[in-house]
Amino acid sequence: MRIGVYGGTFNPPHLGHITAARAVFDLLKLDKLLLIPTGRPPHKQLPEGSPTPEQRLEMTQLMAEETGVETEVLDLEIHREGRSYTSDTLARLHEQYPNDELWLLMGTDMFLTLQDWHAPEEILSLAGVAAFGRTEADTEELFAVQRDYLSGAYPQARIFTLTVPGVVDVSSTELRERLRLGQGGTLLAPRVYGYILRHGLYGVSSDMKHLPLERLRPVALTYLHHRRMPHVLGTESEAVRLAERWGGGDSKLIQKARRAALLHDCTKRLDMEEQKALCAEYGIELDPLEQREIKLLHAKTGAAIAESIFGEPPEIVDAIRWHTTGRADMTLLEKIIYLADYIEPTRHFPGVEDLRRRCYEDLDGGLLMGLEMTVDEMVERGSPIHRATLEARDWLKGQRHRDEE
Repeated sequence: MRIGVYGGTFNPPHLGHITAARAVFDLLKLDKLLLIPTGRPPHKQLPEGSPTPEQRLEMTQLMAEETGVETEVLDLEIHREGRSYTSDTLARLHEQYPNDELWLLMGTDMFLTLQDWHAPEEILSLAGVAAFGRTEADTEELFAVQRDYLSGAYPQARIFTLTVPGVVDVSSTELRERLRLGQGGTLLAPRVYGYILRHGLYGVSSDMKHLPLERLRPVALTYLHHRRMPHVLGTESEAVRLAERWGGGDSKLIQKARRAALLHDCTKRLDMEEQKALCAEYGIELDPLEQREIKLLHAKTGAAIAESIFGEPPEIVDAIRWHTTGRADMTLLEKIIYLADYIEPTRHFPGVEDLRRRCYEDLDGGLLMGLEMTVDEMVERGSPIHRATLEARDWLKGQRHRDEE
């Protein structure tokens, strides 16, 4: 197995790191990438006010999920006493992967000074070096002299150099300053930016109860497992389409639909114990079915988070609260979020295309169809049906009967 080892302060981890890692991964045909945040870097002091090592580790983990390749984040340097020397890290990894081929990834500046590192001969005996140019100025001519020098001084060295096409060119120093000025979010993976906003890192100031939509989105994504992101973003886009179709051009409804969609699954990743702890914290009463069915809890706890953490108004909170079960006499926003969650583009199940068409022809007809599909599925599974779902279905049936009279 060929393993890439990519270390750094990751202060913060940004899209430049991601694009470089992907390029090297593909060109070297690596099987796995290890990201290793430095604890105490030997070559420089971390700037005053930097995040804690644990926070840099968490941001790196969030970035890792965006690489699109097999990636693992290691904390061995974060927890190491004293300075973080690459030679020590590679020795540990060689013990862990004795039969595998290690490749050390690094940018131009690090590559040009490799001979000045602690124990360079040991580094080059334990791993190959994959150096990447991070700007258009980093050319083959620049690499050639250093590559020839290292090959002569360390005959065992394995060296690969490349210029990364489409690299996101930004230094961490520049990015930290841009963040302090309220800029730079587009140079970060969305959840990394959301993490920075949530924790107020790098001088970023955010009032969580009054987040504009462009900041709410990345913050909301930090509450999710990365595999749920396409669903939540798909729900947002579907909610906008439904609001545009049935809202009569109400821009406020569209904005409320966006916010409710972004937050509707904000506690979905929590387990039963964590869900019940939130219910106790926020005084949420649970009926007997909710006490044992975890899938029913995230709507209630998510509504509580939306209200208490994000300061969302009652209509958005209620849309989140009822997006799983529905309820009798739902508001327009509640219907939109219930259905957007049901039919968003990543959903694939028998009948979904018919349901999508119905939702844009007749909103209440689509809602009734969705509720009946849910009831039929639960009956087929032999699973209990929440009373709110039955009440929602029966209320709509009665309403449509009254309309026909």
